[in-house]
Amino acid sequence: MTGQYHRGRRADPRIAQRIWTALGDASPLVNVGAGGGSYEPNDRKVVAVEPSALMIAQRPAGAAPAVRAVAEHLPFGDKAFGAALAVLTVHHWSDRGRGLAELMRVARRVVLFTRDPRAVPWWWLHHYFPATAELEASRATPIDQLEELLGCRVEAIPVPIPADCTDGFNAAYWRRPAAYLDPVVWQPMSALALIPEADRAAGMRRLRADIDDGEWHRRWGHLLALEDLDLGYRVLITT
Repeated sequence: MTGQYHRGRRADPRIAQRIWTALGDASPLVNVGAGGGSYEPNDRKVVAVEPSALMIAQRPAGAAPAVRAVAEHLPFGDKAFGAALAVLTVHHWSDRGRGLAELMRVARRVVLFTRDPRAVPWWWLHHYFPATAELEASRATPIDQLEELLGCRVEAIPVPIPADCTDGFNAAYWRRPAAYLDPVVWQPMSALALIPEADRAAGMRRLRADIDDGEWHRRWGHLLALEDLDLGYRVLITT
């Protein structure tokens, strides 16, 4: 998955604006689980934290310096940063509680971009890929549990996903169903790349058949009239 990540994952400016508004003027910033650094602001000092050397190698020229480390063991002093940012990464951590505690330790504010599984537990992609629904359910953390792990309340800001979203995460193509058939599209998506190959292939066959015979449009064609859709994604800000 990581080898194709940079091809499909590019910051969407509308999502970026919501994240940057949540960060305010906090500086310096640590971006934990930074990947390619898509949502790192360029108007302040940023330090990226990323465990994968392959992901670090895909960071563009001029990106913030990256430290190879994991969220659970951040190599920084207490309150060394004005804010800690974590974008669509908490579900990958081996110990979410420890990772979130580390964010709280090293920063005065924590901003997360994540998906609340209770807000929208099911959408049409899960109809074709039940294994994706099971994977997401197994690693999702509801907002109240995140608050418990953080040890404080959070402000949750809904982030509707634009119909032409440029960041190819799992929900980005909700109005473009045929896109999910393209390996260049699905390979950077952990929820499709990490399920068993047989389950993914079966889902692709069902989706292709429903697109070809019009069944997808009969079931979900009403979505084509929408410009954005709330699929449970939220920006969370510690308060």
